[in-house]
Amino acid sequence: MSRSSYRVGDMIVLKSGLTRTAKADKRCRIASILPNDHGHVQYRVQFTGENFERRITEDDIDIGESPRRASLEAAAKADDAEPWLKFSGIRMGK
Repeated sequence: MSRSSYRVGDMIVLKSGLTRTAKADKRCRIASILPNDHGHVQYRVQFTGENFERRITEDDIDIGESPRRASLEAAAKADDAEPWLKFSGIRMGK
């Protein structure tokens, strides 16, 4: 079984021919990751101008246009970005 290369919230680009018109925007956001179907990773994606989600497989993603997860994590580490939620700063009252 293959593992998913993308996470919820990632922006990806679909291959040509998967949208109805040639001029349609092929960029979409991953809404959720579905269970594998015979070894193929599936995603639910949503385009910005639509109010519904579509189901795609990882084969439908244009790898050349979409950033890989490893490059996104490397970019975050290069910026020395800190997480917005720091667990050490949370105080629990009794």
